Amino acid sequence: MASLRDLGLSEYEARAYRSLLKTGPTTAKELSRVSDVPMGRIYDVLNSIEQYNLVRSQSASRPKKYVAVEPETALDRLLADKKRELEEKADQYESIVDELEGELETTEPVEERFWTAAVGADEAADLLVERIAAADARIVMVLSTYTEQYFDVTEVGSAILDGLEAALERGVEVELLMKPDLAPTLPAEFGDRYRETLSGYGGFEVRTVEDVSGTFTLIDRNEVVIEVPHPLKSEEALAMLNLKDHEFAASVREEFKPRWADATELTL
Repeated sequence: MASLRDLGLSEYEARAYRSLLKTGPTTAKELSRVSDVPMGRIYDVLNSIEQYNLVRSQSASRPKKYVAVEPETALDRLLADKKRELEEKADQYESIVDELEGELETTEPVEERFWTAAVGADEAADLLVERIAAADARIVMVLSTYTEQYFDVTEVGSAILDGLEAALERGVEVELLMKPDLAPTLPAEFGDRYRETLSGYGGFEVRTVEDVSGTFTLIDRNEVVIEVPHPLKSEEALAMLNLKDHEFAASVREEFKPRWADATELTL
């Protein structure tokens, strides 16, 4: 059940405000009695909720009287305060991340085979987005079947396209190779995204060729992300394998080169 405490008030502050709504203009002494806020705390509590702009006081009266601000106005003010706090926190965390990015460094790639896997459509897409974000120089994506997560304007599909755009922004070359019959199946939204943003980057190119099989992504020179399709849903990924092996990546790249050279540029 929602409570004023969820918006930042203490138990005593919430009690005092709720009681003021019922009593109307009243003194601190009377409010202490009806709200069960101890007399020794009531003035501090009233000062606090007055700072929240939840009450108004009548200083000219003796003794001083207090009245509650209307609930709609009070809740709007509390909500605005919480939003402001969250924005300040977000700015603080962004500053911390910016600072840590300059401090945290990875070691040079180890020339040793390492692999990991993500099972499930969402987990597979998350792994692909993660590896795209790690690219330094070049991304090669090869698609032989329509993969919903790559292109649909869902949260996952948008994250992948956002990752490609961010890679292009930092100077990474992106080459996308697919079978010709996949082009007509692409959602219109992907074509819009390509024309409006992706095509503006000189490092982004899409080509089609018949002689491709499998769906995988080459990251720089030593990493391959291979999609394992769902056995019953060809448009959905069951899992994603991430293999870091310089020799294997090099052999895949050698197989890719002639197909890319024979491919036809796709116009969307």
